[in-house]
Amino acid sequence: MAQKKLLTNGKAFKRTDNRWGGTVWYMDERGERKRKSFSGTTKAEVTKKMTDYVAAFNDALQESDESRKTLKESMTHWLKVFKFPSVERTTYDRCECTVEHQIFPLLGENVVGDITAADLKEVLNHWMGEGYAYTTVKKVYIVLNEYFRYLTQQEILAKNPMNSVPMIKKSNFMAAQNKEDIPTQETVTVFTPEEIKKFKAEAFSKFSNGKPKYQQPAAYILMLNTGLRTGELLDLLNSDINLEGRYLEVHQNVKEVCRREGTEYIPGREVKVGKTKTATREAQEFSFAELSCP
Repeated sequence: MAQKKLLTNGKAFKRTDNRWGGTVWYMDERGERKRKSFSGTTKAEVTKKMTDYVAAFNDALQESDESRKTLKESMTHWLKVFKFPSVERTTYDRCECTVEHQIFPLLGENVVGDITAADLKEVLNHWMGEGYAYTTVKKVYIVLNEYFRYLTQQEILAKNPMNSVPMIKKSNFMAAQNKEDIPTQETVTVFTPEEIKKFKAEAFSKFSNGKPKYQQPAAYILMLNTGLRTGELLDLLNSDINLEGRYLEVHQNVKEVCRREGTEYIPGREVKVGKTKTATREAQEFSFAELSCP
């Protein structure tokens, strides 16, 4: 969609019928040339009509110009109209949280069209300096990148300032915080046979009066043996479990999300059933041929 704009301010001319006329050319939202014609008995009359029309046209542009709004006003609109319908509820909740707590406090009152690459880089540097985790700062970067890409795609801004704001490398980020950058794959912990034995014993343990400590001990053992996530386990149906074939299928996932009326947040949480976290896990089969309980 193009930005509506004036192409001429208009010029009065004498018509063949001795009346006066005038034409103002402009470009509409589809990028097409349009004209507005005026007529009158005198040149002054037509000139005033064109002057009033141009002034009203410019006022309307100023009022609708996204680039002159505050970032808080513009980004809130982007979140509700563009982001909310296109992502999972949990993803939107995290995005909204990032915007409210890491972006608005530093840039919320700035005019969108006046925000520079240096301003955006300062936001990332600020939270890095505050000791925030790399993943948290990267979420800020991702949201800002998506938002400013939207502004340039809609031709609200001519250039994307985020193009000059690369995300700092994790190793440099951690070094700036005097922390060690340990590769994720080297931090994976696997239970030893002894730990698994203790886990199972604890899951089925009882109080001195004989009452079980945990309501669903078998659920913990199922997660231990299959790697099911909590949300996937909570949404299992009897039809998902094949006892004869000794496998189960994961189709959906239970998620806890913020309560909302439309896009507006209201206090509290609610449970929603949705897709699995990744497409590769949808309808994935988990074998429990080796599953055993004490």
